[in-house]
Amino acid sequence: MSVSVSFASPFLRLAGGSKNVEGNGRNVGELIEALESRFPGIRASILDEQGRIYPYLNIYLNERDIETLSGLDTPLQEGDQVFVVPAIAGG
Repeated sequence: MSVSVSFASPFLRLAGGSKNVEGNGRNVGELIEALESRFPGIRASILDEQGRIYPYLNIYLNERDIETLSGLDTPLQEGDQVFVVPAIAGG
C-alpha cells in the first residue's frame, strides 16, 4: 500500500531534498526499510543502533505520534500520511 511521507525542512536531506515522497509498508518500521532502499542512509538518520527512533525526532501518522500508537509496529493503510519532524522542546 502506498502512503505519503513528509519531512520537515531540517530533514529534507533524508529524502534527497524532497519534502514529500511515496512509500510502502505494512507498518512504520517496514516503511522506513522500504525508504532505505531508495534513500540509503535514511534508516540510520531516523533510528539508532538499537532500532529506536532518535529522541530528537517525532514520527506522526495522520497527526498522531506513533509513540502513542504502536511505535514502529503501527500499521499503515493506503493513503495514510506519515510526517517526520524534529521534536520540540522548551518552556
